[in-house]
Amino acid sequence: MTVYFIGAGPGAPDLITVRGLRLVERCPVCLYAGSLVPAEIVAAAPPEARVMDTAPMHLDQIMEEITQAQAQGQDVARVHSGDPSIYGAIAEQMRRLDDLEIDYEVVPGVPAFAGVAAKLKTELTLPEIAQTVILTRTGMKASSMPERETLEILGQSGATLAIHLSIRNMDYIREALAPHYGEDCPVVVAYRATWPDELYIRTTLAEMKAQVRKAKLTRTALIMVGPVLGEAQFRDSSLYDQEFTHVLRNAGKKKLRA
Repeated sequence: MTVYFIGAGPGAPDLITVRGLRLVERCPVCLYAGSLVPAEIVAAAPPEARVMDTAPMHLDQIMEEITQAQAQGQDVARVHSGDPSIYGAIAEQMRRLDDLEIDYEVVPGVPAFAGVAAKLKTELTLPEIAQTVILTRTGMKASSMPERETLEILGQSGATLAIHLSIRNMDYIREALAPHYGEDCPVVVAYRATWPDELYIRTTLAEMKAQVRKAKLTRTALIMVGPVLGEAQFRDSSLYDQEFTHVLRNAGKKKLRA
């Protein structure tokens, strides 16, 4: 018996991996995060499968379902949104499984920030503009942030930021980042990225709070910040430059062959 932690992707049901979908299709038990996992993915479970929404359940209840499945020798598809390694709350589940000596595997998924970048047709790492992407959040009700990971510190990098779970913290985001990025820095607020009701607000640090209020967004949004999201002027990458040589494209050898 194995528990499979499966990343369902950011929202569109066809963005789950082939491996993840095949596991959902064959596992006799499916535990899923109901508010974030597309119904079409859960519908792929076997007709006789035990399918449960874990949104209203606490950890002990979830583990009880898993131990019952273990007693019956049934594999479990534990389906999370996005990629389970990012704010997936799987670490405490895996720790419990280790204590119970229950086998488990993790199946990666498409993370939300990648889904947003794809929909925006944007590269998050542009030459000489930004070569780093930081995935973070702000301190809210669930838990505080480590002192060295505040936006005041992370913002000093000038990197492209993907700020999760922070739609109610817009004032702080602006105050922390404006000194480093400028009030006119491009921002994209992505609501339910890749879902049928998705919404993308292109704005700035100065205007984002007003735009979010106008759209009445209160949850399920990702805030992207950085100059790559605007009309950034950048040079071509060296990767495909005809004068740039590397192990798979050696200009010198080509000339010798010619």
